[in-house]
Amino acid sequence: MNTTPDQKQFAPATQRNREAILEVLFQVLPTNGTILEIASGTGEHAVFFAPHIAPRKWLPSDPNPILRDSITAWSEECKSANLYSPLDLDAQLPVWPVEKEKVTDSSIVAIVNINMIHISPWSACLGLMSGAGRILPPDGILYLYGPYKQNGQHTAPSNATFDESLQLQNPNWGVRNLEDVVKAAKAENLTLVKTYQMPANNLSVIFKRD
Repeated sequence: MNTTPDQKQFAPATQRNREAILEVLFQVLPTNGTILEIASGTGEHAVFFAPHIAPRKWLPSDPNPILRDSITAWSEECKSANLYSPLDLDAQLPVWPVEKEKVTDSSIVAIVNINMIHISPWSACLGLMSGAGRILPPDGILYLYGPYKQNGQHTAPSNATFDESLQLQNPNWGVRNLEDVVKAAKAENLTLVKTYQMPANNLSVIFKRD
């Protein structure tokens, strides 16, 4: 696919959170294999993480063709030998492309999902958990990043305001209860390992495949 530089999309939060996320990824990712990113968005995280996490491979994906074009444009500008072309992948689907055909030259050992489940319907979270349960090997890692409520309460006033704005845009969106996410993961044989406090009242949430 040929893209032009003006097809690049920009997410300002990426510049603010990428270093902190990378620090956690270094601690939790397996040492080899392919990392599948679900809902890669603009692609800015993918092109930043890929060279840092070598020799692992990074496989971005997004169901939005405009965002896949952005990922490709960023990839062409910031080339990395271990960064794959983006997949058309909707987490809600019962079968993911990686289950139907071989798209990498190494096994998928981890899934990374950044800032998706609060700006998508709950079915996207359930689909993410189901897909992770199907494709991750034993001890494979699922990494989530974003804002969460805990015990039904927002962890900061800014998150409450953000939650209200999300639900005004779409009533199916919103900051999720961490306990609900953990329950959905457990139903797919994914066990919560650890949470990390992150900048701007976000969490890194780490699950391991049983």
